[in-house]
Amino acid sequence: MKLDIRYSNHPSDAKSYDTASQRGHFLVERLFAPDEVLMTYSHQDRVVFGGAMPAKQAVGLEAGKEFGTDYFLERRELGLINIGGKGRVVLDGKAYDLVKGDGMYVGMGTKSVSFESASAADPAKFYLVSSPAHQSFPTVKIELAKANPKKLGSAETCNVRTIYQYVHPAVCKSCQLVMGMTILEKGSVWNTMPCHTHERRMEVYLYFDMAPDARVFHLHGEPAETRHIVVANEQAVISPSWSIHSGVGTGSYTFIWGMAGENQTFDDMDFVSPETLK
Repeated sequence: MKLDIRYSNHPSDAKSYDTASQRGHFLVERLFAPDEVLMTYSHQDRVVFGGAMPAKQAVGLEAGKEFGTDYFLERRELGLINIGGKGRVVLDGKAYDLVKGDGMYVGMGTKSVSFESASAADPAKFYLVSSPAHQSFPTVKIELAKANPKKLGSAETCNVRTIYQYVHPAVCKSCQLVMGMTILEKGSVWNTMPCHTHERRMEVYLYFDMAPDARVFHLHGEPAETRHIVVANEQAVISPSWSIHSGVGTGSYTFIWGMAGENQTFDDMDFVSPETLK
């Protein structure tokens, strides 16, 4: 398992970053590699996220000095969604088969977490988000049909979308992790506009199911000091609690959001009206 460390950023500092600095601090460009687990440790609420892509062999989560524990989920919980081919998650010897769109919540205390693919030619791609935990809750497999759907937006504002809540109080118990997937309808390109912040939680976005030449312009920063990051397929953006988070694509895309912090109330948002954005 490879681990990249990203430290926290004060908004007064972040507004002075040039393009390379913005991307270096907030964008993760490579999350999936054959037969590897690529993870990023963000000091924003100590969330760890990344991708496991088994192809010819199984891969697994590991602990280390960065965690100070004997195994990865000793003091953590985990959410995951498969965005690739058919795969399998093995937890302490118990196997769960996941097709594209299937997710899981894995509780604290699970000692062994490994991933396999049914076919090396069409490998699974498990997107992972983990946060610190204080209590162990049951592991749950969550198919797309079992996720909690919320349809939002309108054709007039180009943002008709369905938010599927996977790791959420309406679906399963977790300590602080909240995770889900948003699918935009054909012709819609905006997500989360009017935008918002939530000082009580950080968020990380994974953009995927994009054409090779498509891009998402991810907006972030303080409402009066906005910046943008140009994001390609299967790249992720770290969004601190003080930052807005919104995006618009040059073509169709789907994104997975993961949050951790003080609460799990999905609608706990501080909306920012467009006229105040700068």
